[in-house]
Amino acid sequence: MITLTAIIRCKPGSQDSVRAALAAVGDFARENEPGTISFFVTEGEAGGVFVTHERFLDRAAMETHNAGAGSKGFFAATEGLIDGVEVVIGREIVPAG
Repeated sequence: MITLTAIIRCKPGSQDSVRAALAAVGDFARENEPGTISFFVTEGEAGGVFVTHERFLDRAAMETHNAGAGSKGFFAATEGLIDGVEVVIGREIVPAG
């Protein structure tokens, strides 16, 4: 299992458009990407910051997602609306016991 977490900072006034684009990429992943185990988004309480929580079967599934139509659609829909993205990729740690 591999995970990708992205912290997405929106430009002022763009939250609604970014939120909608994130919902669309999540829907696309659920419907079209069997290697995407889960995709959900947290919205910061203060607004303007979204965090994606993405789990993939393996690195190939993550690369398929990142290069796929859903992700490309997200970046096309949010062009000029995002102030920065920080991405962390790693292996999921499962608690012992």
